[in-house]
Amino acid sequence: MIAFAIRSILAAGLLFLTVFSFYTGYWGWGIVLILVTAIVGATFIYNENLAFSLNHMRTGNQDKAKHYINKITHPQFLPRRQRAYVIYLQAMFNSQDIGHAKSEMLLRQALAIGLRRGHDKAMARLHLAGVCAQTGRKAEALTLLAEAKKLDNTGMMKEQIKMMQTQLQNAPSKNQMRMAQMM
Repeated sequence: MIAFAIRSILAAGLLFLTVFSFYTGYWGWGIVLILVTAIVGATFIYNENLAFSLNHMRTGNQDKAKHYINKITHPQFLPRRQRAYVIYLQAMFNSQDIGHAKSEMLLRQALAIGLRRGHDKAMARLHLAGVCAQTGRKAEALTLLAEAKKLDNTGMMKEQIKMMQTQLQNAPSKNQMRMAQMM
């Protein structure tokens, strides 16, 4: 919230300086300040921590990506699509720390808000299928895998889906899972 307040004050100050420089006749500085104000205004539209996190994911640095995505503490203030991706990435990176139930809830919430790309929807459903398989819901996991297979247009997750299907075929029933957990 402090960063938002600083950004708001900076944007208001830059807007005032832009108008003042045009009013006093300094057209060159006014044009430069319009560009600077536009850059600061763009930070209201697109969250910089999300941009840094996605950039580190592309380069393969998962630790830094997790660090930046966990810096976003209030995703409800973001635009709808960005909120979906923040919740999706937080569920993916923190699945070991927050547990299966919370991870499943976050992934379902991200899917309900709306992920833009098909492979992101497929990956979310693949992870949901993994959570369902670990909690003993084999039928739901199979339907989620079928949906993920439909959404994977590029074939990037073809091997992962096949591996998950073979694991589900060899998985014990729900009662056997409960008995194993009780032991």
